[in-house]
Amino acid sequence: MIRTIKQGAFIFIQGTFVRSLPNGKISVRVGNKTYEGEPVSRAA
Repeated sequence: MIRTIKQGAFIFIQGTFVRSLPNGKISVRVGNKTYEGEPVSRAA
């Protein structure tokens, strides 16, 4: 599943969902790298 996260004020990263973290953030993978950030809610 593709998910989008927010890192900082203007940086958004879209990648494959890896896992949910206990602090409410999620991890996504882009290539070999894994990023953590706030999940972006889905549009209606």
